[in-house]
Amino acid sequence: MSADYTKLPDGLPVPIDDGAADGLVGRSLPDLALPSTIGDEYRLAEAPPLLVAYVYPMTGTPGVALPHGWDDIPGARGCTPQACSYRDALAEFDRCGAAVVGISAQTPAEQAEFAGREHIPFPLLSDAELRLAAALALPTFEVEGRTLYRRLTFVAEGAQIVKTFYPVFPPDRDAADVLAWLADRPGVAIATR
Repeated sequence: MSADYTKLPDGLPVPIDDGAADGLVGRSLPDLALPSTIGDEYRLAEAPPLLVAYVYPMTGTPGVALPHGWDDIPGARGCTPQACSYRDALAEFDRCGAAVVGISAQTPAEQAEFAGREHIPFPLLSDAELRLAAALALPTFEVEGRTLYRRLTFVAEGAQIVKTFYPVFPPDRDAADVLAWLADRPGVAIATR
């Protein structure tokens, strides 16, 4: 197991599409307020007109071991590269009018530590009670007594989910894949680097 959370090790198992996200398109975002790394709370139902929300299991912390067998769980590894790819592409999301948030079951303190360490300028939302999972039937998995989200990304327009990306692999390509989808939408112009 590699301790460098910023890179994806070779040979990670590829997650399969088990259909767990099939019913999300067309669903409305629930009226939940989740603790945010920017401000006190983020109310999903009052999200900006175009919202990209990437949902992830948990970020690694330097000096703290990942759960046993973490790299063997399909889709578990890669939260830091995924978040950093969104951070690095944020100007492109801004240009197409999309706000970005990250959501995990980690605590507000864990989210704040990660956001500070990796200079994440957009809100990371803590859903430690898995309220969003209950409201939308988002896929989760168990590891070492914790329930965590399986990695997926959804795009909401007018607080209604219009697109899902599931499974997301490799995670460091997620932001580019979402930007490519946004660029194919009529009337959206995204400047390329």
